[in-house]
Amino acid sequence: MFLRISAFYLFYFAIVGVYVIFFPKALEMAGYSSAQIGILLSAAPLMRFLVPFFFLKHVKLDEKSFTLSLISLVAASLLFYPSIESFWSLFLVNILFGVSISVSLPFVEARALEALSRTIYGRSRLFGSIGFMLIALWLGKILQSPTDALDYLAATTILTALSGIAVVRLKREEKRESEEEKGKRREFSLLGHWPLWLSFFLMQVSFGGFYNFFTIYETSHGISLEMTSWLWSFGVVCEIAMLYFQGPLLHKNLIVILRITIAATALRWIMLWLFPDSLPLTFLSQSLHALSFALYHTAAITLLYTLYREKALAQQFFLGVSYGLGGFVGAVLAGQVYGENLFLVESIIAFAAFLILLMERSSKYTLQKV
Repeated sequence: MFLRISAFYLFYFAIVGVYVIFFPKALEMAGYSSAQIGILLSAAPLMRFLVPFFFLKHVKLDEKSFTLSLISLVAASLLFYPSIESFWSLFLVNILFGVSISVSLPFVEARALEALSRTIYGRSRLFGSIGFMLIALWLGKILQSPTDALDYLAATTILTALSGIAVVRLKREEKRESEEEKGKRREFSLLGHWPLWLSFFLMQVSFGGFYNFFTIYETSHGISLEMTSWLWSFGVVCEIAMLYFQGPLLHKNLIVILRITIAATALRWIMLWLFPDSLPLTFLSQSLHALSFALYHTAAITLLYTLYREKALAQQFFLGVSYGLGGFVGAVLAGQVYGENLFLVESIIAFAAFLILLMERSSKYTLQKV
């Protein structure tokens, strides 16, 4: 179980590395303008937000829909080749890619949380960080044409599909609910924990400046491009370390952990605003990636796993509301406010996420060890 889920994370986040880091460059090489690239890359996060609503009533997120998502993901990666010269064809393929990728990860996240202990989950998930970092380091050296990026996108997608099928084939014990438990089942709802979901959204909005402008921001303040790449890598290393050692923390009050990680994120952005040209303090701010991404993400999905019976759907909505809608709004907002005060704005947004989360009651979220 551990090896199959870890393999999925490794290859899935390698896809993310290719798509996020190198696909925009490939599109630029193919002759697309920055405005066109922005439109093309907006399709996937929007689909990640919209698709979960379809699963509320019409489709169940199960082995069948997961397998279909893997097939369509491979199809999308191959359709990029004939579509690379046509804007609208490429836009449609990006929609298919976004729909497919919005289904695959939530299913595996729910399966991993079901099958692995909280300590082992983090050690499995860190393979995703390794996959992201390895593809970034390797493809950054050899990328010469749009086809290079498409080749690695197709290869990592096929490997992800194969590892995903291996996960599906694992047998699991089905939990039988008593009639009383079935009677207590409630429909999935965001409103019951609206401060939590709004905080998820704002937290990811605050990352818009980091994901889209960190390199530009730092190089404009005298940090070399090579050193900026080391800053990125250092953040991933800190993320991996946290994923490996975070297990004991996940048996504490998860709402409190979320508040701490969000507060650390607000501090992180303030440091980048105040000291953009200080290399030691920028490295220090990057070390907070261990809290603001690794621990935050694991605490969030673990909390949702305990709150909702529809566990895979809850993971799907988390990715849709945060990385989907939040990522989309964050990118657009960061583009509008980019300048000396970019990370001041991001810090204010993160602090707003912290304040809103104070409205979510915390006493009922201290979990027992499993």
